[in-house]
Amino acid sequence: MSPPERLTTALADRYRIERELGQGGMATVFLAQDLKHDRRVALKVLKPELAAVLGAERFVVEIKTTASLQHPHILPLFDSGTADGFLYYVMPYVEGETLRDKLNRETQLGIDEAVKIATEVADALDYAHRHGVIHRDIKPENILLHDGRPMVADFGIALALSAAAGGRLTETGLSLGTPHYMSPEQATAAKEITARSDVYSLGSVLYEMLSGAPPHVGASAQQIIMKIVTEEAPPVTTLRKSVPANVAAAVARALEKLPADRFESAKALADALANPAYTNAVFTGGVAGPRVGVPRVLTWPFIAVSVGAAAAVVAAAWGWLRPAPVPPPVTQVALTFDRVGRPVASTGHIALSPDGSMLAYTGTDGEGRFRIFIRYLDREAPVPVTETEGGSYPLFSADGAWLAFVARGRLWKTSVAGGGQAAEICAVEEFWGGAWGPDDRIVFSMRGNLYQVSAAGGAPELLAKPDAAAGQSNLIAPALTPDGRGVLAIARSTRGDPRIMVMSLADKNVAQLALSGRQAFVVRGRALVYVDQAGSLFTVPFDPRRLRVTGEPRRILEGVATTFFSSMAAVAPTGAIAYVGGGAGGARELVLVDRTGQARALPAAPAAWRHPRFSPDGRRLVVGIETRGSRGDIWTWDLGAQRLSRLTFDSLNTHPVWSPDGRSVYFSRLLGPNGGIGRVRADGSARPESLLAWPTTIWEMELTPDGRSMLFRNDDPATSRDIHWARADSLSAARILLGSPLNERTITISPDGRYFAYVSNASGGDEVYLRRVAEESSTWPVSNGGGTEPRWARSGRELFFRRGDSLYAVPVTLGTEPGIGQPRALFGGRYEASVFHSFYDVAPDGNHFVMVRSQGAEGGLVIHLVQNWFDQPKAAGGPRD
Repeated sequence: MSPPERLTTALADRYRIERELGQGGMATVFLAQDLKHDRRVALKVLKPELAAVLGAERFVVEIKTTASLQHPHILPLFDSGTADGFLYYVMPYVEGETLRDKLNRETQLGIDEAVKIATEVADALDYAHRHGVIHRDIKPENILLHDGRPMVADFGIALALSAAAGGRLTETGLSLGTPHYMSPEQATAAKEITARSDVYSLGSVLYEMLSGAPPHVGASAQQIIMKIVTEEAPPVTTLRKSVPANVAAAVARALEKLPADRFESAKALADALANPAYTNAVFTGGVAGPRVGVPRVLTWPFIAVSVGAAAAVVAAAWGWLRPAPVPPPVTQVALTFDRVGRPVASTGHIALSPDGSMLAYTGTDGEGRFRIFIRYLDREAPVPVTETEGGSYPLFSADGAWLAFVARGRLWKTSVAGGGQAAEICAVEEFWGGAWGPDDRIVFSMRGNLYQVSAAGGAPELLAKPDAAAGQSNLIAPALTPDGRGVLAIARSTRGDPRIMVMSLADKNVAQLALSGRQAFVVRGRALVYVDQAGSLFTVPFDPRRLRVTGEPRRILEGVATTFFSSMAAVAPTGAIAYVGGGAGGARELVLVDRTGQARALPAAPAAWRHPRFSPDGRRLVVGIETRGSRGDIWTWDLGAQRLSRLTFDSLNTHPVWSPDGRSVYFSRLLGPNGGIGRVRADGSARPESLLAWPTTIWEMELTPDGRSMLFRNDDPATSRDIHWARADSLSAARILLGSPLNERTITISPDGRYFAYVSNASGGDEVYLRRVAEESSTWPVSNGGGTEPRWARSGRELFFRRGDSLYAVPVTLGTEPGIGQPRALFGGRYEASVFHSFYDVAPDGNHFVMVRSQGAEGGLVIHLVQNWFDQPKAAGGPRD
């Protein structure tokens, strides 16, 4: 029989097991029916590896010492025992959720609610301590919430395990206590654990309820333990300035390193939380912002003066020291995300903190709006960064304490810890990546040029322009060497694949490496890691002082998702890698979605589909398939015959649209720094023809319903993105309809031909607007709170746009003056999006939409984390140090 069958049989006379509720580090939890008392219970079965080394009889004896605890905030022990080799204990089944579930959902709790929960848990701890029982594993997972009241679970279980196993507990690989909430004495394996250890753990839980994160975080248990032992936690008011002074002081005292400096009891902690006049003599934190000053000196008798000695103490206590210098194994973890905090693929940028412990990215909040989130890699729930609404392109400072990001046409910075206001650094347009150096200088790409600016703010200084004579069109995605004196960037080319270039900030000398890539990073000061055109990640030995490659490239992994210009990858200086899977262009599918969000994949083979458009009769789609970077070819898909047909063949084309009669397809021509408009017969019976050559890139166009005129949008380095109007028979005589330093884009013309909708950042963020075609006119706002990718219904009575992951519909009445109603969300989903162009279209019936979805995206975007690869022999392409 299988283990579950054995367990069910062994307990059949006492409990009827209904289903598994979950698994933890020590036990698997089942929902069961207590047959004798006719009640539902939580039956916890210890892991087999624990049962193998525990003395079962002694465990049962030890756990019974907690059975006498009767308190309204303590979950009592109903039963315990052994059955067919299984060790188990039984507690009431509580309808509700754990505090961990609540924190995962809400991140931060209201101050009154957090204090109430902590006070009631402290009351339970005080009762248990007075009865000689110390919990040893207070954490959000062990605090159940029933009708808003906390109930502490697993009281005395850790003690029972330790007492029963004696010195053999390390054989199981289990550590008592959870790293984030361990007291320093637990972390260093002190022989005596007192009630003040539980006070510390409760202080850590309260800290997280108030701030959204535990006092100490790190990429591994080792890092967390080191911080608990050697570092002070930032005052909770630096993360949330609204925390009352007495609460902040109580938290600070509960988190003192020395047990003697903490509250003498859990009751004393509860009293301090209830006393508005309470102060703590050693509490010095109060104002938001980065902490500066002299750190406190720790004087534990068992902690050495140096951090290195402390590390040895911690490592020895936890069994992490090994006699042989064997490198840790390479690990790869897939990070998944719930609806809140789900990454937005269209922003195309993720960032790792310098120590590799934090991942920053643009995600969607509960209402589908964009903002920056941080995923601490040892936690499941992402944390929203305050005042980053609409933000993208996050960049960590060299010390990991600050985060820069782009929003509303500005580059901003904010404390990673939160609590303060975001500060403006400078205005930016056409931002294509950046890096924050150790000298507090930020190097970034704007309009295809490289600039630098002080993180304190100021005017950007031009560093380098693309070398047009060498065929360079843009310099993007800069990275810095560890000393901040050298810059790496990607030089996009009109003559081939993009190349990695390097520049010395001392003399501004620029050189181009013999490497083609989309993004590059420097690791450990001696290797260059880069993503190539195909989405493979390579490493090559690199001298950051001479800015030279010193060996041969070696592939690390394949399948990194690429974006329009770059890739969805981040590499920390430590060597940690985060990336979104997908490869060049990414395997995508075409999907038909109705107004309720019900989706049906079309039978077209997966490809790098882009910008689908329904034919006027709705029977065909014209679509781009990306083949090289932003370039590709134009194809049609016959919805009835389920047949794919190719219309262009030189991989220089994108953004197709139909002629009003459905007989021709117009498209953008990407000719290096120049652009143009092409046309081809929709049945493929003739060769494509060039209609217009233009000195700058043309990215999109749309014909009026009568086919007599056209709107198109180009990129102009002087005025950002401009919208032009022209007669269809004389495109070269086009005139600017909308031309300004603002960012106007994503054109869609109304079915009556009188109005067009577009996206502009005139308000500081992206919103959808209406204007009249071919004449100066008023501007009418359509969205409020963010909007991109507008598309008309064929009826002209609705306009659709996207905000975050959601599609919205707006009722519109077309007349001399347009009437615009309130936007209404239709559905959300993980569909490809773009801040520049519409990545979907509306079917002629107005009730269906063709969307593009990455394969597997219906389950949510996944970010892969790879660690320890650099520690393997010859990882950097050369011998190890």
